[in-house]
Amino acid sequence: MDLILYLAGSLVLLLLWIRAKGFEYVIVHHRWVFVCLFLLPLSVVFDVYYYARAWLVFKMCSAPKQHDRRVKDIQEQVRRWKAEGGKNFMCTGRPGWLTVSLRVGKYKNTHKNIMINLMDILEVDTKRQVVRVEPLVNMGQVTALLNSIGWTLPVVPELDDLTVGGLIMGTGVESSSHNFGLFQHICLAYELVLADGSLVRCTPTENSDLFYAVPWSCGTLGFLVAAEIKIIPVKKYVKLQYTPVRGLEKISEKFSRESKKKDNYFVEGLVFSADEAVIMTGVLTDEAQPDQINKIGNFWKPWFFRHVESYLKNNQSGTEYIPLRHYYHRHTKSIFWELQDIIPFGNHPVFRYLFGWMVPPKISLLKLTQGETIRRLYEQHHVVQDMLVPMKCLQQAINAFHKEINVYPLWLCPFILPSHPGMIHPKGNEAELYVDIGAYGEPKTKHFNAKSSMRQLEKFVREVNGFQMLYADCYMSREEFWEMFDGSLYQKLRQKLNCKNAFPEVYDKICKAARH
Repeated sequence: MDLILYLAGSLVLLLLWIRAKGFEYVIVHHRWVFVCLFLLPLSVVFDVYYYARAWLVFKMCSAPKQHDRRVKDIQEQVRRWKAEGGKNFMCTGRPGWLTVSLRVGKYKNTHKNIMINLMDILEVDTKRQVVRVEPLVNMGQVTALLNSIGWTLPVVPELDDLTVGGLIMGTGVESSSHNFGLFQHICLAYELVLADGSLVRCTPTENSDLFYAVPWSCGTLGFLVAAEIKIIPVKKYVKLQYTPVRGLEKISEKFSRESKKKDNYFVEGLVFSADEAVIMTGVLTDEAQPDQINKIGNFWKPWFFRHVESYLKNNQSGTEYIPLRHYYHRHTKSIFWELQDIIPFGNHPVFRYLFGWMVPPKISLLKLTQGETIRRLYEQHHVVQDMLVPMKCLQQAINAFHKEINVYPLWLCPFILPSHPGMIHPKGNEAELYVDIGAYGEPKTKHFNAKSSMRQLEKFVREVNGFQMLYADCYMSREEFWEMFDGSLYQKLRQKLNCKNAFPEVYDKICKAARH
C-alpha cells in the first residue's frame, strides 16, 4: 500500500512539473520523460497486437484468401482515380509517420492516397525455397516465422520494423550482403498494380525490365502488392569473432580482406573513432560452447554496440555464440546507437532490468509525437545517412565522413553489387564489392551546417561512383541526382507504363531541393 501511495504521489508531482514547465519544453529538453511514461508502454501494445495478429492469420491460412480480394480493391481504387480524370499523382495511403525513414512525406497531403492494407506472409514453399509476402510484412515478422520452422532469408536487414516493400522500393543491406548482395538481389519476383489498374508479375525472365527497374524507384512505377523472396535453411547460432583494430589504414585493409572471404557468412565493422574499430566476422553453426553463448537479445543485456566497444577498451579479441535471431536484431534494442540520445541512461543495468523489456520505442511513434520543434532540431543538428561506396575507397570515405560530419560510431557493412540493369550498378561490366557506411548521431564538426555539409559528402560519393540511400535527407540537384543514379531504364519504364501523370519522379518524391 505504501509503495502504491509513493508511486501515485510521484506521478502527481511529475504531472505538476510538466504542467509548470510546459508540454513542449518537456518534449524538447526532457524527451525521455515522455518516451518512458507513454511511448514505451504504447510500443509494447503495438508489438503484441501486430505479432498476435500475424500469428493468427498465418495459422488460420486466411492471408491467401484475403490477398486477392485486397489486390482487387487496390486495382479498383486506381481505376476510379483514372476515371475521375487522374488530376493528382497517386501514392500509398499509409501515414508518413508509420515509416522508418525520418523524412516527413508532405506529398501525402496533396496526392491521391491509395489504401494498401497488405501486411501478411502468404506462403512458405520449402520445396522451391521461396517465401511469398505482402509489402507491409516487416523483418520481425519474417524472422519470427521462418526461424521457427527452420528457414531464414539470406539477407535480413537489421531493424524489426523495416518492411519488405520499403526494402524493395528503397533498399536494404546486412552483414551477409558481401555474399548475397542487397535485399533486392534475393528477391525472385514482384507483383505490382500499375497506373492503369492492371496487375503484373515480373521476374528476371518475365517483364524483366520492370523487375530490374522497381528497386530504388520508391513507389513511382506502381504499387507493390506481393514479393517472392529466396529462403535458405537455418542454423541455431552465429559464431562471432570480435577483433579490435587500430589505425585507419589497418582498419580499411582488415575489413576489405575479411569481406572478400566467402567463408565469412557475416562481416561487420563498428568504427568508434578516426583510427579505432572492431571488426566482426561470423559463421553459422548448430554447435556452441555452452560457456560462450551470449543471448544478446535478452532485454537485460547491454546494448550491442556498447558490448562491442568493450573489446576495444579491453584491447582483446573474443569469440561468442549468439542465437541466430538475437544476432539478426542485435542493434534493434538501441536503434543502433540512436536511443542513447533519447534515453541517456537506457543502457544502465537498473534501467535494463526494470524497463528493458519495453525497449525500443517504435520509431513511428517517435515520429508521430516529435513535433515541429524537434523535427527542425533533428534536421539541423542530427545526421541519419547511409552512403554506399566501392570498398577500394573505404579509407577515403571514412576521412570524408570525419571531415564533414565527425559522427561516431560509424557502421560498416560490405555488399557485393552485381552488374544488373537498374538505378544502381558498378561502372564496369563486372560485380564489385561495396561498403555501406552508416552515420547516425549528432555531428561533432565545428560550424556544422546540414545542407552544405551533406552536399559535400554527396559530392564525394558521386565522385567515387557511390550511392546514397534514399530514405535519408538528400540535398542534390536533379542533375546531380541523375549523375549518381542510372535513370535510363527507369525513365524508359516511366514512359512505357504511363507513369508520368500517375506517379511523381523519384527525385521529386525524396529530394529536399524538389520538396521545398
